[in-house]
Amino acid sequence: MKAFLVTRYGKNEPLQLTETPPPTPQADEVLIEVHAASVNQLDSKIRDGEFKLILPYKPPFGLGHDVAGTVVAVGARVSRFRVGDAVYARPADFHIGTFAELIAVPEADVAHKPRNLTMAEAAAVPLVGLTAWQALVERAQLRPGQKVFIQAGSGGVGTVAIQLAKHLGAFVATTTSAANAELVRRLGADVVIDYKTQDFEALLSDYDVVLNSQDAKTLEKSLRILKPGGVVVSISGPPDGAFAQEAGLPWYVRVVAQLLSFSIRRKARQLGVRFTFLFMKANGQQLEQLTQLLESGIIKPVVDKTFPFAQTNEALAYVETGRAKGKVVVKRQ
Repeated sequence: MKAFLVTRYGKNEPLQLTETPPPTPQADEVLIEVHAASVNQLDSKIRDGEFKLILPYKPPFGLGHDVAGTVVAVGARVSRFRVGDAVYARPADFHIGTFAELIAVPEADVAHKPRNLTMAEAAAVPLVGLTAWQALVERAQLRPGQKVFIQAGSGGVGTVAIQLAKHLGAFVATTTSAANAELVRRLGADVVIDYKTQDFEALLSDYDVVLNSQDAKTLEKSLRILKPGGVVVSISGPPDGAFAQEAGLPWYVRVVAQLLSFSIRRKARQLGVRFTFLFMKANGQQLEQLTQLLESGIIKPVVDKTFPFAQTNEALAYVETGRAKGKVVVKRQ
C-alpha cells in the first residue's frame, strides 16, 4: 500500500510517499480503508521532533491522527464492527498513520461514522472533537450558566469547542480575526474579540473556564480573567507532572514536566485558580457521544480545504500557515 512516512525528523521536512506492506489487524484491531484523513498542527510538531520526549517515534513511521473510512477486516476479538461499516477514529498514540491507504486501529478507538456526514467531514472531527470534549466535559466539567473563554475560535479545536460549550449551556467568548468574526458568531460565540486590535484581558473578567491553545504570555493573561476557583485547561503546554504520571512517562520526564510548569502553577495558586494540561487521548466511546451530537446537528464540522491524497505535504504546509478556518482534509476517494 501507499503511505506518507516521516523518514527523518526536521522542520518542514517533506513526508515521503512510500510503498509499504499493508497492516495486518491484531485480535483487537479494525482494519480501515482510508477514505479521508484530516491534518493537525500535531502532525507538524511530531514531524519537527517537538514531541520526541513524550512520543519517541523512530523513523520511518506513518503520520496522521484522524481517519474516516470503511472497515475491510476485523480481528478475532472485535465485536462492535463488521466488514463494510463506515467508521471514523483518532487512533491512539503509537497507532497513528492515517496518511495511508489502510490503517489498523484498536477497536476501542473507533466509532461509527455519523450518517449525515461525508467521509471528509467525518475525518475533520475526531482529534479536535475529542480535545474539546475532554477539555470542557471531563476536565472543566462545564455547567449551564458558566462563562468560558475559548481561544482561537476559528481554528480546528475552537470551532468544535464553541458549539459544544453552547450545547452545554455556557456563555462563550472567543478570539479570532475580523475576517472570521461572523463564522464564530454563527457557531454560537457570544463575545467575539479581534486578537489583532483588542486585548482580551481588558474585556473579560470573572470567567469560570479558559481553553488555552496559545503561547505562554496568553496563558498567563488567561489566569487573570478567571474568578476564584476557575480553571485554565491548556492544550498547548506546558505539560505538568500529573500528565506525565498519567501517561506513564519515565521519572525524569515527570521531573522535567514539573519544572516546565512550575511557574504557571505557582501563579495559578497565587490567584486562587487552577491550571491543568491536556494531551487528548483516543476514545471511541466519547467519539460515539460526539456522533449523536453531529447526527442531531448540534455540532457541525467546519472544513476549510480538501486536498487529494497525493498532495498531503501541501495540506500540511497549509495547516502550518495558521490561516485555516476549521479543518483541512486529505481525501483518497
